[in-house]
Amino acid sequence: MNDLAEIIKQKFPNKTVVIVGDMVADQFLRGTIARVSREAPVFILRHDETETLAGGAANAATNVASLSGNAVLVGIVGKDANGNALLERLRESKVNCDFLVAADKFSTTTKVRVLAGQHFAPRQQVIRIDYENQQPVDDETTAQLKANLIKACEKAAAIIISDYNYGVANKEITRLAQQIAAEKNIPLIVDSRFRLTEFHGATTATPNQEEVEQILGKGFTETDCAELCRRLGYQSLLITRGNKGMLLIEKDKSPLQMEAVGSKEPVDVTGAGDTVIAAYALGLACGLSFAESARLANNAGGIVVMKKGTASVSAEELISSLSKTEIFEQKAQTL
Repeated sequence: MNDLAEIIKQKFPNKTVVIVGDMVADQFLRGTIARVSREAPVFILRHDETETLAGGAANAATNVASLSGNAVLVGIVGKDANGNALLERLRESKVNCDFLVAADKFSTTTKVRVLAGQHFAPRQQVIRIDYENQQPVDDETTAQLKANLIKACEKAAAIIISDYNYGVANKEITRLAQQIAAEKNIPLIVDSRFRLTEFHGATTATPNQEEVEQILGKGFTETDCAELCRRLGYQSLLITRGNKGMLLIEKDKSPLQMEAVGSKEPVDVTGAGDTVIAAYALGLACGLSFAESARLANNAGGIVVMKKGTASVSAEELISSLSKTEIFEQKAQTL
């Protein structure tokens, strides 16, 4: 663990990770249930506050920054109130926003989670309302994104493609990211919600169990995953499995099962995949193996699911978690 801790302390701050993809404004609307409406059999929610956090590619960038890496974000934001709130949050989190495109016809994708509760009671999510951008990414905007991606990657040690199927990670952008990664000999890591099979030739990817089931079907085996990794031309595939931990498939190596870190009952899994890919990418950017980087990601994921809302993990929290899991593993070996 000491080596990993030193790498986090000494090398993470010197590594630039470029995140290109779909930005989302994650809003949390909190309110107090006061009474039942006379108009319909529904509760009346009195609004208390609305908080805007970074979601999607923006959350991956926030996590890179919170882990002390240099996060450079490439994407599109609308010239609207939610876009402005998202940009403010990103700058507060020390994410480099110099390469974002502000588009007039583009509305910022926003996911509003309504959290309700009575006085002095915990707020619980009762509904999520999604406002999705309906405008396609036009040729002019794509050209701007490509130019920005080239500039953003000048000092990159890794590139993340964060695809939520809102149009930024199109074929042209993906091809350019692959070309840059190949020329600079740096890892290209993919997180795609619905289209993983369209991202051939990356270094690795971090799908969750449900996303793999969409491709392979339920009850998939390690052999199935190894074949998927080979078919996509990846060097590895890191599959997150919730409270069952992670499965690392690596080319020409035996599959590696990793137990979940921390509690088996998460508080909130919102944005956990963004935290995982941030830690994984920073590890690979530092020259760590896939297994070592997966260990970092597993610990980071275990931390963030115990936090409410769209959250991030600090370098100090990750070092502490690594220390605790090492002690636990040493005790287990002596039994």
